[in-house]
Amino acid sequence: MAEDARGPSIGPSVAEILASHAGGTGSPTKTAARVADAIAARGDDGTWLSTVPRDQLLAAAEEIETRSGARTLPLYGVPFGVKDSIDVEGVPTTLSCPDYAYVASTTAPVVRRLLDAGALYVGKTNLDQFATGLNGTRTPYTIPRSVYGGEMISGGSSSGSALAVALGQVPFAVATDTAGSGRVPAALNGVVGFKPSRGLISTVGLVPACKSLDCISVMAGSIDDVDRVFDVVAARDDNDAWSRERGQRYDDSPIRVGLPPVGELEFFGDQPMRSAHLGFREHLARIATVVDVSLAPFLAAGSLLYQGPWVAERLVEFGDFLAAQPDSIHPVVREILRGGKKYTAVDAFTALQCLAELKALVGPLWRQMDVLVVPTIGTTFTVDEVLAAPIECNTMLGHYTHFGNLLDLSGVAIPLGVTSDGRPYSAMLLGAALTDDTVLHLASQILDEPREVSSPISAVIEERV
Repeated sequence: MAEDARGPSIGPSVAEILASHAGGTGSPTKTAARVADAIAARGDDGTWLSTVPRDQLLAAAEEIETRSGARTLPLYGVPFGVKDSIDVEGVPTTLSCPDYAYVASTTAPVVRRLLDAGALYVGKTNLDQFATGLNGTRTPYTIPRSVYGGEMISGGSSSGSALAVALGQVPFAVATDTAGSGRVPAALNGVVGFKPSRGLISTVGLVPACKSLDCISVMAGSIDDVDRVFDVVAARDDNDAWSRERGQRYDDSPIRVGLPPVGELEFFGDQPMRSAHLGFREHLARIATVVDVSLAPFLAAGSLLYQGPWVAERLVEFGDFLAAQPDSIHPVVREILRGGKKYTAVDAFTALQCLAELKALVGPLWRQMDVLVVPTIGTTFTVDEVLAAPIECNTMLGHYTHFGNLLDLSGVAIPLGVTSDGRPYSAMLLGAALTDDTVLHLASQILDEPREVSSPISAVIEERV
């Protein structure tokens, strides 16, 4: 696999695009043309399900250029993609299921805030159907591949969002993360995948997978790009029952890093991945205060997600469609949805009580540590391997991600390089709810990115709209 490995080709960052637009070496229309050309050159590689036609994209960029006060906007002319489970007015929302598709009548608040900040909408990105899966193969459209080659899966469900960034087409993309959908594809394509605390970004206008767990996430090439986007989109929304205010900013105190005992880590027989992660842990121990923390209660919570009644929550949204048009659904997704029917109210309450007990075990651990660091994924798979064992491979991919939203954690997957045989490896940084800024700060330190923490700019944007 190392022979044909390529890796990401991250394009200009948000800061670089803004600088070119401000300095005159570039402009929103020039950026739009570059993006359109880059997408066209790739053809149908499974990244995008729909894009704004070139002439319309250039017209939208020109409109941004002529907008009053546009040059001072925080994302002036910066292009971005949107996962095709999130509404954009006048654009089909397909969830990678053609028979389910509908044309959105309104734009989701997360996208609206980006547009109001001057960002340029490029198109809708591919996903595992109904956002059900972590591998990127559960789509009737072209199955995307990782930028690392070797027929490696792209990861999912936010497969196209990760690829659009890894291919250098856009500096960031809006994705989702219920069970790892915004972190697994980031790990498999060498980009940053940020899953904020639940409720910090409005999920209104998102077709829910599991509404009580869903998060809007951000794919980007750097922590700085994540910061810039997050400052725009993090805002309370009274129309979102799970919405809440952002937590305190990082206070410059030493960050205590929790590391599970090596014996509790699982790499599914993947020795190169194990060696790469353990080497990273040795480096981390030299730059941070490290404490031992058992992973057991976290993994126990994760096992509840697909081995418990939360699978049934998907039927709230897709149950009627499953009953009416089962043959329109991808076979693996259909099997998962039907599996939700076996659970009873007793099962649901039993699982909720078990989760509450696990939260009680996990809660005190945050008194010892500020950030828990684990692998994002324990191993990788090829497309053929996933197609041969779809459920088993998917479960392994979510080993370290399934518990995140059940335990109400913030998390970010960061790229660390390649294994000895040329595959990507990634670390996941997890923090308690509303400690997002601390998690992002440690990520910036590990990636050696200077980070200046500034006040939220949400109020500035709202004054302009």
